[in-house]
Formats: sequence, C-alpha cells, structure tokens
Amino acid sequence: MSKQEKLLQRLRQNPKNVRFDDIDTLLSGLGFEKRQSGSHVTYVSTEYGRITIPFRKPFILPVYVKEVLKLLEEVGAL
Repeated sequence: MSKQEKLLQRLRQNPKNVRFDDIDTLLSGLGFEKRQSGSHVTYVSTEYGRITIPFRKPFILPVYVKEVLKLLEEVGAL
C-alpha cells in the first residue's frame, strides 16, 4: 500500500481529524496546481477540475474533506 493510499484511507475513516498539509500532499501528488489568495487555497487541474479549500489550523472542516473525496471519486482518481 502506497503512502497516497494510506492517506486516502485515513481521510475516509476520520474526516474530522485531517490537517491542511494532508490535503495539500494528496492533491499536489495528483497533479493539482496550488493557488492561494488570502485565507483560501484553490487547487486546479486540467484533468480533475477545481476545488477551493479554506486554510484553517489545526484541522480543516470535514465538509471540505468530503468534497475532495467526492471530486476524486467522480473523476476516477481513487
């Protein structure tokens, strides 16, 4: 099992305990380009589309984790 697969499994199991760095690592590894303006970060990919996530410490809200997982499932990246 690769690191990316382990990270995805961890995101699915507990979306309440996800750090911004985890999402950043996952999306950057899939080829998303990171654009930040203020407190929000937008990830853009020609293959997968676009998703915006507010930067929040220590954990991001579960709704954004679920949006990332949903986007990746819809495009078949998982």
